Formats: sequence, structure tokens, C-alpha cells
Amino acid sequence: MAAQPFLPFQGEKTKSPMIQDKATVGVIVPMFNAERTIRSTLTSICQQTYQALDIIVVDDGSTDESPSIVASYAEKDRRIRLIGQSNGGVAHARNRGAASTDAEFLAFVDADDLWAPSKIALQLRALREGGSSAGLAYCWFAHIDQDGRVFSLRHQPDAEGHVLQRMCRQNLVGNGSSMLLRRSAFERVGQFDPSLRARNAQGCEDLLMCLRIAENYEFRLVPQYLVGYRMTNVNMSSDVMQMLRSCEIVLAEFREKYPSFASDFDAHFFDMIHWLATRALIEGRFFAAGELLRRFFVMEPGVAISRMPNMLEEYCRARLVPQWLKICVRRMRNDKNEFRPLYGEMSW
Repeated sequence: MAAQPFLPFQGEKTKSPMIQDKATVGVIVPMFNAERTIRSTLTSICQQTYQALDIIVVDDGSTDESPSIVASYAEKDRRIRLIGQSNGGVAHARNRGAASTDAEFLAFVDADDLWAPSKIALQLRALREGGSSAGLAYCWFAHIDQDGRVFSLRHQPDAEGHVLQRMCRQNLVGNGSSMLLRRSAFERVGQFDPSLRARNAQGCEDLLMCLRIAENYEFRLVPQYLVGYRMTNVNMSSDVMQMLRSCEIVLAEFREKYPSFASDFDAHFFDMIHWLATRALIEGRFFAAGELLRRFFVMEPGVAISRMPNMLEEYCRARLVPQWLKICVRRMRNDKNEFRPLYGEMSW
């Protein structure tokens, strides 16, 4: 797949007293049984061009070797700390990590995602240029598979400033690994909400956080693919039915507060079903995919039919297809190389 061109970040490069050059960024990594991916995630964090980081890995009751892997990294990089807790969910783990640092800015990254080296530096610059009214900076993200290979570069929102209605229509930020927050904004809106997990609806804590910040602050965008968002069938957000319940609860809260945005909420929920159905197909969760597709067609049959080619294309790009078919396609193309680049091979 040909990579889409990156848009250069435009902005004033002069320094501002809003953010000091040595301002510490707290990097919070909630982790649960992530032994397959935590090495690459920590490596991408430690290789940030902005070095003033306080890296807190919150082990949420792992039973595999991931805590010992983090401990070995902490021996080599004093910025890394490991905190353990009994399993309490992603919101509780993120809040615990945030409470463990006095950093002025907070960034969150899931234990299977990747960051480009300039991610924090560019987002800090965006917040600096936005002034105190900017509470959150986000960026684009690339979808990557379990091997770290890019299969989608579709995420390209362009919204900045007051984006509440746009957030009601679409989750611009997309995931927790893509945002950098002012601590003051994080604390003002009440941190991540652990009650979603208690309601068997974990998954949209990020969306809820972003909506609450959008009520009170402006957003800033770095239009580059600075996050590799991994899709596997073992991470928390792969529970698509739980994600759908979570989305329903979050959107219902804001629908009550902003009834004039009703059509935006309807479209947002419809797009979420589309996305989760595609994700379930990619991850081989065919029962869940079938149920989501049924709801998809019941709600808007015409639109659902028109989007089917897109869903199939995304499935094929992810290459979660039988090995024999991959081999046949390679032979037809006389192609001995991998079809898609590694995220780490991208030029940011």
C-alpha cells in the first residue's frame, strides 16, 4: 500500500512561557499481560526526541512475564518506574499512574502501541502555540497489526480549536495513545471514569475524557502519523460488544446535555458499529461481526450496503487471511517482499 503523504506541521516556532523547555511529561502505560508487545512500546517511548519524561508503567495484575520485562528496562533507564496493582481496569491504572507523577503534562500509551520519535516534542509545541486555552493535543495514527506492519492510514481529521460538536460526531482523537494533556485539564474534568468497567462497558474511557475536555478547552492537532495503533485479538479494546455498550453509555451522557447535537450522536454511533464490525472481521471474531452487521443493516440498510466494499478492503489490507492465499498472491505478483511496511520504517 502506498503511504499517503504527510502534511508538514505549520506553526510559530518561538518559545512561550506557557511551557518551559524542561517541562516534564508524565507517560502513563497501563499494562496487563503484554509480554509480546511491551518491549517495542517501551523502546518507542524511550527513543523520544523530547527527553524530560517520567515514565510510569502500571501493571494491572499481569500473570505473564511483562512485569519482569519492564523491570529490566527500568534498570537501564532511570526514567522508567513500575507500579503494581490488582486488576482494576484501564481507567484505574491510568489514574493511578497520573497520581504517581507531578508532571505538568500527561501522555498515555497502551502497552501494545508505538510512538514515532517526535511525538511528544511536536505535541508539546502544539500546546505551547495554543496557549492556556488549549488543553489537549492529538495526532494522526496508523493502524498496525500484531507484527507492527501498517495496514491503514485512513485517520486524517483536521479539526482544531473548539471541537465539541465535531467530537460528538466523530472521535477525532481515536485512542488513548494519541493525546497529550495538560494536567490541569485532566484534573478539571475528573480523570478517567472507572465506572464504565463496573458497568461491563470498558473501552470508551478515552472518548469520554476527550468529550469532557472539549467542553472546557480547545484542541490542537499535529497532522502526522505519530502513533502506531495495534489491532490484535488479545487487547482490551478487541472486545467489540463491550466497546459498543461503552460507546452507548458515553454518547447517552452527552446526548442528554446537548440535545441539539442529536443527529451527530446518531451518526457517531452508526460509524462506531461500522468500525467495530470491521474490527471484529479483521480479528476473526465472526460471531460478534455477524451481530454487528445485523444491527448495521437494520439501522441503515442502504448505507450499510454502500460501505461493504470499504469493509472488505480494510479486511484485505489487514492481511488476516489464510497463508495459502497470501502465497498465491505473492506468486501472481512475483513479489518476494512483504506487502506492507513496518511502522518503525515510516518516515515521519
